[in-house]
Amino acid sequence: MTDIAMIRAAAARLQGHVRRTPLLSSVFLDRIAGRRVLVKAECLQHTGSFKARGAWSALSALDPATRARGVIAYSSGNHAQGVAHAAGLHGVPAVIVMPADAPRLKIDNTRALGASVVLYDRMTEDRDAIGAALAAERGLTLIRPFDDPLVIAGQGTVGLEIAEQAAEQGVTRADVLVCCGGGGLSAGVALALEATAPGLRVRTAEPDGFDDTAQSLAAGQILRNPALSGSICDAIVTPEPGRLTFPILSRLCGPGLAVSDDEAMAAMALAFLRLKIVLEPGGAVALAAALFRPDAFQDEAVICVASGGNVDPQLFAQALARLAP
Repeated sequence: MTDIAMIRAAAARLQGHVRRTPLLSSVFLDRIAGRRVLVKAECLQHTGSFKARGAWSALSALDPATRARGVIAYSSGNHAQGVAHAAGLHGVPAVIVMPADAPRLKIDNTRALGASVVLYDRMTEDRDAIGAALAAERGLTLIRPFDDPLVIAGQGTVGLEIAEQAAEQGVTRADVLVCCGGGGLSAGVALALEATAPGLRVRTAEPDGFDDTAQSLAAGQILRNPALSGSICDAIVTPEPGRLTFPILSRLCGPGLAVSDDEAMAAMALAFLRLKIVLEPGGAVALAAALFRPDAFQDEAVICVASGGNVDPQLFAQALARLAP
């Protein structure tokens, strides 16, 4: 299982290979939320999301001979790009299994980063079976998107930075809202904060109808979403929490939150207008929860992880159209 020692070791391996992203704020967002809102802008990370951290952590820890044979991953796009980026910098092959309905920008970027992309139908085909077959055939090592101790450790470096940056801004007690799919980022951040900033508590944020983590936390056991698609928040639409991540979330996280697609789009527009950053829908749900669920918080500040910004231009234009008078 991932622990703080693994997260700190990952931080050492990531040094010089990932960005220390800023913790942003805006008085305009504070007024909407009724409290201080601090936004960890992982959309400014290499490849446009926090996934670059977990991917580098996992690949850099592989035995060189194993790594040289190549890696395989499955992803709707952000983990795909993170693995492709890390593999390219290590000079090793990468195969990425992606749903055919993933945003075109994410598919194109993954190919542009040098990976071989295999598309599948998420409604009729099993990505795990496809990935296992390709891994066995080509001798590739699977880099899981969230249920991997080294990936969780890499994502946990976000938490180390939040602890430092929040302290610099005088925030020692706050809920830390994290956009959540399988829970790798949420679990890693929770472990890092437990050790370095115990007054900061992680709470997961998900799309309505795909809030399997919130439902599972409330039930005390892993529950599965009834649907596999139907939200614009493609980056965090997963069927259920991870087997490695859920025990961490159960122990360390507060109640989960869910927001509508419409609220995610509104948060995208406000992030652009007030923070000058670009978010994708799945990367905006934490900010949406901070802005539009004010009664869910008690402290004077809330911290949000803006987890990704890989959005197709057409969808982003739709979000910005909300700003028109």
